[in-house]
Amino acid sequence: MFFTTLLILLVSISGCSVFMAAKQPEKKDVDLLKEGTSRAMLISEFGAPVISEYRDGKRYEIFKFTQGYSTGAKAGRAFLHGAANVVTLGLWELVGTPTEITFSGDDMAFQVRYDENDIVDEIALIKKE
Repeated sequence: MFFTTLLILLVSISGCSVFMAAKQPEKKDVDLLKEGTSRAMLISEFGAPVISEYRDGKRYEIFKFTQGYSTGAKAGRAFLHGAANVVTLGLWELVGTPTEITFSGDDMAFQVRYDENDIVDEIALIKKE
């Protein structure tokens, strides 16, 4: 009875780390966060800013996002989890799932100041975890 319950549990969670690795956030191009980049480019890469305001005649915005992983890195991790699941008959999920929860990207936030033409003239890192 115990073995049957354990087998059902392992089969039901098997593949969770594979799915989690494949669904990790995408890698953002943080090289765009520099002087001379247009506001439109930042919005297209990082999405709408969480705060947008004018101070002293200049626009300030804060962008928050999760820095994820490249497509190749995500595919490699998913493949590794899948192979480990097969080799360990699903026991890898006891390690793989917590690993994917831990390595789910870094939360980042930047404050951006624009000139009168909506071109970046100052960047400040607010948060990096």
